Amino acid sequence: MNFFKNIFGHKQSSNLKVTGYFTDIRDGKTYQTIKIGTQTWMVENLAYKASSGCYAYDNNATNVTKYGYLYDWETAKKVCPSGWHLPSDAEWSTLTNYVGRDEGEKLKSTSGWDSSDNGTDAYGFTALPGGFRLLNDTFLAIGHLGTWWSSTDGGAAGAYYRLVGYNYCDVVRSYGGMDDDYSVRCIKD
Repeated sequence: MNFFKNIFGHKQSSNLKVTGYFTDIRDGKTYQTIKIGTQTWMVENLAYKASSGCYAYDNNATNVTKYGYLYDWETAKKVCPSGWHLPSDAEWSTLTNYVGRDEGEKLKSTSGWDSSDNGTDAYGFTALPGGFRLLNDTFLAIGHLGTWWSSTDGGAAGAYYRLVGYNYCDVVRSYGGMDDDYSVRCIKD
């Protein structure tokens, strides 16, 4: 248990089932994986540089190391490596229902959130506030908000995504413009 606390900065809870690591053969980046309930998730936001529809926050590559890339929805749907996929709205709901009340607090990392409003990271999901990008190249909310695409089309309103704020205890379900750019958390097939 101390190994994981020292390496990943959080205590292993009884709900935490580290399942290992996955190396993306496209770029050699290794991700820790975590089993939460019946689902296996990557512990970090995806940091694969797609040929288009992919942005570093503030166009600053140093932000990718901590927060991963921000992707438009079309890119997000196909950017996860083989054996993984962009979670559907229903798969996000499975996660939040499993975690239960105050799920945002339980999924947020124990550091990195503005106003020291960090989470407990009780499940090892380690959600970070990577912000988002609007179509007009405006970057917003790093340190304040974490936003993650789902693969579910919301019709004329856009596509569904999940949002956690520095001052939120919950994970909010919303929809955004498909040209906006949010983080991607991949889930195992």
